[in-house]
Amino acid sequence: MESTAMITPGLARDLASLGRLGEATSTETVLRGLTTALAAGVPGCSGGSAEHWRDRRVLTSGSHSELITLVEGEREIGEGPSAEARKTEARVAVADVLTDARWPRYAALATRCGVRSVLTVPIKVPPALLIVGLYSVRPEAFSPQGAQSLAEMLTEQVGVAMANMWDFDEVRTDAAQLQEALAGRALIDQAKGIIMQTSGCTAEAAFEELRRISQHHQVKVADLARLLVEEHQRKNRRR
Repeated sequence: MESTAMITPGLARDLASLGRLGEATSTETVLRGLTTALAAGVPGCSGGSAEHWRDRRVLTSGSHSELITLVEGEREIGEGPSAEARKTEARVAVADVLTDARWPRYAALATRCGVRSVLTVPIKVPPALLIVGLYSVRPEAFSPQGAQSLAEMLTEQVGVAMANMWDFDEVRTDAAQLQEALAGRALIDQAKGIIMQTSGCTAEAAFEELRRISQHHQVKVADLARLLVEEHQRKNRRR
């Protein structure tokens, strides 16, 4: 049996780095970083998988393509350690797929992928649930004592990373919406100027005309303003 220690300095460092955000950060990059860290940093672990469940939709990642195939195959047959962990929200261990009698169809899938032992860890990060899987080509690779410490670290570090990412996404969304609003306001000002120039009315009257037309055609004022500005620019180019 492998040593009971499942947390190495390298693993702790790699998990902590998941919370560092950048423009390219996404759920996919966090999950990919997580599975890579598990495969490289947990003694006896040959590969890792992660399922991100939210609103009944799932995103799957794996350190190796065979593990993605295994997790998706398990989902199709509806039995196995990941399915059990999702249902019970508790850790599930398979000491040896060749002797474990709980999920015979899963055992056949795992054996074809070269997997002998499995540990799945559910991590609740409301409103999402992550199912993290560790796999080994050797039986009894993951000790119960080490699994407890690893699960605690994963819950803390991955939870922080996902929460930070969602906060970052919210900030990016707010910034994009603000940018869109500013751009729409600029278009409206340009459209008002065009109406004022052609009809000799005031800015207030120009805006009222934009709003009247937008209501009549059931389009947003900003969209109407964009069409008006684009048409005005096309006419100027033809002159």
